[in-house]
Amino acid sequence: MTTYRYTLAELRGQFRQLALTGAAVAMGVAFLIASVGGSGALVDSFGQSAAAEVGPADIQVTRAPAQGGLDAEAADRARQVPGVAEAVLRLVGRGGVLAPSGRALDEAAAVSSIATDPALRWQLLKDGRWPGAPDEVLLDADTAERVEARPGSELRLGRADGTVATARLVGTLDGRGAPSLAGRPVLAVPEGLMAQYATGVGATRLDLRLAPGSSRSQTAEALRRALDGAEVRTRDAAVEEATRQSGTLYGVVLIAALSFVLIALAVARMVVGNTFSVVLAQRSRQLALLRCVGADRAQVRRLIRRQGLLLGAGASVAGVLVGTGICGAATALAGGADLGPVHISLMPSPLTCLLAGLFGVALTVLAVRGPAKAASGVAPIAALGGAPGAAEGGAGWRAGLLSGLLLVAGAALLAAGVTTGPPLSLLAVTLGAISSFFGVLRLCHRLLPVVVAGLGVPARRLCGTAGRLATQQLRLNPRRTGATGSALLLGVTVMVSAVTALEMTSDALVPAVSARQPGAFSVTTTGGGPLHAGVLGALGRERALGVTPVRSATLEVDGRSTLVVAADPALLSSTADGVDRARALTDGVALSGLGDAPGEGADGVHRIGAAVGGPAATLRFEPGRSTLPFALQSGGVLLVTGTTLDRLAPGAAVTTLWISPAEGTDRLAARQAMDRALAGQPQVTVVDTAAQAENLRSMLDRMMLISMALLSFSVAIAGLGVAATLMLSVSERAREIGMLRAIGMSRQQLRRMLTLEAVLLSSAGALVGTGLGLVYGWSAARSVTSTLGTVGGPPVLPVLAALALTVLAGLAAAVLPARRVGRMTVVAAMRAA
Repeated sequence: MTTYRYTLAELRGQFRQLALTGAAVAMGVAFLIASVGGSGALVDSFGQSAAAEVGPADIQVTRAPAQGGLDAEAADRARQVPGVAEAVLRLVGRGGVLAPSGRALDEAAAVSSIATDPALRWQLLKDGRWPGAPDEVLLDADTAERVEARPGSELRLGRADGTVATARLVGTLDGRGAPSLAGRPVLAVPEGLMAQYATGVGATRLDLRLAPGSSRSQTAEALRRALDGAEVRTRDAAVEEATRQSGTLYGVVLIAALSFVLIALAVARMVVGNTFSVVLAQRSRQLALLRCVGADRAQVRRLIRRQGLLLGAGASVAGVLVGTGICGAATALAGGADLGPVHISLMPSPLTCLLAGLFGVALTVLAVRGPAKAASGVAPIAALGGAPGAAEGGAGWRAGLLSGLLLVAGAALLAAGVTTGPPLSLLAVTLGAISSFFGVLRLCHRLLPVVVAGLGVPARRLCGTAGRLATQQLRLNPRRTGATGSALLLGVTVMVSAVTALEMTSDALVPAVSARQPGAFSVTTTGGGPLHAGVLGALGRERALGVTPVRSATLEVDGRSTLVVAADPALLSSTADGVDRARALTDGVALSGLGDAPGEGADGVHRIGAAVGGPAATLRFEPGRSTLPFALQSGGVLLVTGTTLDRLAPGAAVTTLWISPAEGTDRLAARQAMDRALAGQPQVTVVDTAAQAENLRSMLDRMMLISMALLSFSVAIAGLGVAATLMLSVSERAREIGMLRAIGMSRQQLRRMLTLEAVLLSSAGALVGTGLGLVYGWSAARSVTSTLGTVGGPPVLPVLAALALTVLAGLAAAVLPARRVGRMTVVAAMRAA
């Protein structure tokens, strides 16, 4: 008990020195709770969206298409089961919605039936009301805005017989209530009008409402007997099945979030270890006295570890409270947003709070093990005399050798990852980055003082005495400089690496999706069949468009069914992948999307089976593989010349058109010309490859913003470490500060000196971290996009933002130590022990 009272007394005496260390632990725990809560809320939102499509039915019945699906009599048989009050088939088909110009939208609409029983309506109504008359329908809100319609407007729809009908739009649907139909126009009509507005109508499920007092489980069992072979689920089971697929997503999201959390906690661990090292160095005399009065090394280590345990426990409790508060505030903000069927709650479970608190305690205990061992190993006489402890001796060169080996191995792996192709290239870069970075961390006490010396040259010239003293202090304490700056170095390196890799990957992938496509737009039929001759004629009459027809035929190549395409490569975009090889093709030769076929003969000739109406033939493959056949048409495998396709499949139809703006025509004018030409062609689908590229860039930009936001947290924790070290430095250098004041140095100069120390330290860590991050990020991007060519230059603005954030963290870290120096009097400083 006496030992614990002494531990508490010592902890209270060192409270000021350890407060910032505890704050770093608390921030790490709070960030862990917030990240787990956010990841869980994200996954739960996907589950709720999937469950929204299940609807309010008490029981649902489905049957696999291989078993014939659900027939029209299934609802009648279900109504005969005791306990069933109502049964309604959920019908889905394909239909057409016409734009104001009279042309059908490129995407076929998903037509769904509206149940006559209001209790079984699964669609999510956003505005307006449910239909009450035969000519009233609902449309999803996005499509309604696209066709310039709102509740009360007249809407033109395509009938199943090919004619056009006019209906009244009485409300709009929230597309978030039907995730499986996302990206498509959704039209909801009364159940009796499905045959009028939709083709290919089929029943996807049977929704049942039970009578009051009926048992769901017993009724479900009776339905299984009545509907032999059907899958019968209660609503809870149906919701569980709908959300089952989100389990993989949960793992992906949680791993991504926890990776950032672990980085922040690694920084927190370094901060805790560094701070305890400095604190114990200041208490060397006190620890030596404990040894002199009979305490052995094990007792000293236990004393220090107990202090770390108490600090970690208190900081973890504070972190749990802060993290729970952050989750509560985020939940309140999400409650005021329009999220459709999703209701987000980030509140952590008691188990999450408990595990996060235990993690914070374990983090602190592990962080103080090294400093405790080092402090207990110093001899009492050496500590009392102020002499250095055990010299590095042989351990110094062994540590240097290990660091050198890590750097050499890391550099070799990075070089291998950059020069080799996927899939092993990214693994090599990852291992190389980890190995080389640990080598750099082990040499921080040698590397950072050198960088500080270089940065100190302008500081000495611009700030005079304060600049010289700040630079000298950091250089005279290389281990403290290296230990403190390593936390900032870790945060900056990871942040710049992530931003650089994402930006460079985006710069390589986006052009691959857009500029390297055969054209700016692709035109196909809705059903994937041949294009009508009128489509080609209408587009060809537009001078603002360059049209490239793609013909195709399915042939047997070496006994395998293969889609062979042909197009004039002179009309394709000059930046398309493989266009140069396509332009060099000769008759009888094919460009393969799969490389050499396994059935190739010794003479390099492949056997071509007879197409419908065509003779058998042979074909040679151009060596290597090309993505161009796939890009020209979905499923395409071989690209041949037009003459070759005429010989292999006479009369092969045009199935795809690639459109590019004519010279001097921008994309908007080209799209308007296409709209005019296709006004009378409702069964044609147009895909804008540039829009797909922009969607990809938008996704990568969001990932980069999230990465910067999460990794900035680790830089903030590292800033706390700098502040803690400076605060301890003020206590350790109290006599020095008193002497400087005595010989005439002002409080302002002292504050400037400490501020410069923080800025120099953070700038050194930022510069080295930025350099490493650029190398690692470029290597990662290169390993991923090596098959696409150049990855471009580094992202200038995000890197500058990371540098500025780090320097600002250093400035903020100097505020409290500078204020403390400003309040110190000469007499008090000179009296400090």
